[in-house]
This record gives sequence, C-alpha cells and structure tokens, in this order.
Amino acid sequence: MGTHTTINPATDYNAIKAKQNAAWGSGDYSKVGVTVQITGEELAETMDMTPDAKVLDVAAGNGNATLAFARRFCNVTSTDFVADLLEASSARAKADGLFVNYKVADAENLPFADQSFDGVVSTFGVMFTPNQQQSAAEMQRVVKSGGKIGMANWTPKSFIGQLFKTIGKHVPPPAGVNSPAMWGKREWIDETFGEACAVTSFKRKNFMFRYRSAEHFLEFFRTFYGPMQKAFEALDETGQAALQSDVMALIAKFDISTNASLCISSEYVEVIAERR
Repeated sequence: MGTHTTINPATDYNAIKAKQNAAWGSGDYSKVGVTVQITGEELAETMDMTPDAKVLDVAAGNGNATLAFARRFCNVTSTDFVADLLEASSARAKADGLFVNYKVADAENLPFADQSFDGVVSTFGVMFTPNQQQSAAEMQRVVKSGGKIGMANWTPKSFIGQLFKTIGKHVPPPAGVNSPAMWGKREWIDETFGEACAVTSFKRKNFMFRYRSAEHFLEFFRTFYGPMQKAFEALDETGQAALQSDVMALIAKFDISTNASLCISSEYVEVIAERR
C-alpha cells in the first residue's frame, strides 16, 4: 500500500521525545495555538458528544479542543507532555469560567485505565508523536466500546505538511520517525484504526492562517513555534538564510490573499472513528 509505518526497534523514542519536549516547550506555542481555535470548535460540533460525557484531549497543547468540549459541558481531561502548555490552557479555562482536569501525560503511555472515556480527541497534537503506532493504540485503548475518537490532522500536501518537509531538508528529522502528516492520509488511518474502530468520517477541510504579511508570519513562527525556532537555531547564518528563502517561497505558493496581507490555506482532515 505504501503507507505502512516502519518500526525500527533500535529507534530511541525516549531520546526523541526529550528533544521534542524541549522543542515544543521553547518559544511559546500557545501564541500559535490560539489562532487555530476554530478547528477545536468544529471538531466538537462534529463529535456531537452529550453533556457530562467523559472526554480526553491527547497532546492537547494550550487547549483548543479542551475548551471547545468544556464549553459544551463535557467532563474534559486535558493532557500534554509540556506542562507549560497545560498551564496556559488552564489560564484560558479560568478566564472563561470552565472546569477542566489537567494532567501531564505522554500520549504514548496514557496513565488511564482501559475504556475510561466516552471520547478521545486531538487537534494537531498526537500526530507529532514519534511512535505513531503506540500513540494510536493508546487512544483506542482508553476509549469505551461505542465511544468516539476525533482528530484534526494536517495532510501531507497541506501548507504545514510541506512546511515540515521544507524544514526537514535543512534539519533532517530523527532516524526511524515517520512524517507526522501520515495521520492525514486515509489509507494510514484505515490501516491504523480500522481493525478496532469504524472510521465513520474523513473530511477534508481548510484552515486559514491570517497574518499581516509573509515576513510577519515568518517572524511569528520563528519566535513562538518551537520546531521552527529550533530548526533555525540548529543552522549557521548561511543555513538560516537558505531555510528562510525556502520557507518564503513556500508561503508565496500557498498565499491566497487578494490584498497586502497574508492568507494561507492549509488543508487538514477531520477524522471520526467509533470504537467497536
């Protein structure tokens, strides 16, 4: 099929996760995260969970899906392996008068019993775990039979999918780790979730990144988006200039703005699976 995930037993996932933790903990992802809030709201609408349903947000970041489900009176447990992001989410929840349970947790080793939740969700979060099969298995383990798994994942051809590919040309990703954009491929989702779940919806959507200009976007992401910040830090001056040039070219390719500002359309998939 060409979508099988390769698992290298020699891959040191703990070392990779330690580096990822440092990357996502650098900058301030919450500044970027709040701009994609609408995707959490749309996922919550599509999931259609009943009030008081137990919902787990995996790799929740600063809480887009967390707050969306809490606003709909679900009993939300929000998890991430970066404590600072959960603290940012908690501040948002308090400002909105919402109650959320927070727990620092690794998506590949969730500290919950089997079939603990009515719904398990992740927006642009779990897709970045290095051991993809393990995190997918954990999501399926902790959701109840008849419960739902809901995700928003960037696709390989999306702006963000291509952005990571561009970064990878200059700063290669760790050996043995597959592209996060695999989570945006229908075949991979069917292969990974189809045995234990019925994939009931796989809908392509577009998120619009809106910035003042291409330069504003680049400056914002270099400052606040950990993976990009770390990529630039890993390069010398010549390498940084080359990466910047490639990113600016990619931005120009995806920019659909009709005025002086920047509007980037980035495809993602909204996935719903029901646990058998």
